[in-house]
Amino acid sequence: MQAIILAAGMGTRLRGASAVKPLTLLDGKPLLLHVIGRLASAGIDEVVVVLGYEADAIGAALDTETSCRITRAFNPDWHKPNGVSLLAAAPLVSGEALLCMADHLVEPSLYRAMIDHDLGSDALALGVDRRLGHPWVDEDDVTRVATRGTGANRRIVEIGKNIPLYDAYDTGVFKITPALFDELRPAPLPSLSDGVRALARKGSAVAVDCTAHDWLDIDDPRALALATAWLAGQA
Repeated sequence: MQAIILAAGMGTRLRGASAVKPLTLLDGKPLLLHVIGRLASAGIDEVVVVLGYEADAIGAALDTETSCRITRAFNPDWHKPNGVSLLAAAPLVSGEALLCMADHLVEPSLYRAMIDHDLGSDALALGVDRRLGHPWVDEDDVTRVATRGTGANRRIVEIGKNIPLYDAYDTGVFKITPALFDELRPAPLPSLSDGVRALARKGSAVAVDCTAHDWLDIDDPRALALATAWLAGQA
């Protein structure tokens, strides 16, 4: 299966620790390469990495990664919303694929849970974490998700950073179909959440409960310190 990694943005909140966010060193290894290695260990055999800001520097790091096949897409408009970066990968993706973030450190078991999820007639699945108030989560920055239903029938009702009512966090790991690209294309400045919201209105976006699996959005120095401690505990 393919996976898409969005790695085009600047990542300004981590600039104090690293000039290029995907290349932030974690246990001596660039964060992006941790992401790719964990995807490979979960069973992903090809990764499409969307580059933009500092594409050459990130590309040089990708040249050293051998855990799976890597294809590169380029978004010259990397300063625009992340849906624009996702559309840059569309010509390289066939059928279902995982969608992941370059700045999220995720247990391989979470990736595996999303790979194993059967979409059926749904267009998109999002891994969600129902541990509200978890100390690893930046409540002011995390993308919030409101869901309805239980088990395999838990549907996404709303998604966004500022929605007032929610019962889960967005883990940054999706299983998508080309239907998501179709929702993003007509918009001049599409965000990923816009696409999820559009599919949710059609009843074709499902939430997969990944509460049992750990993940961390490494978006600032505090989160980087947490990630360093997490990896040290796994050693």
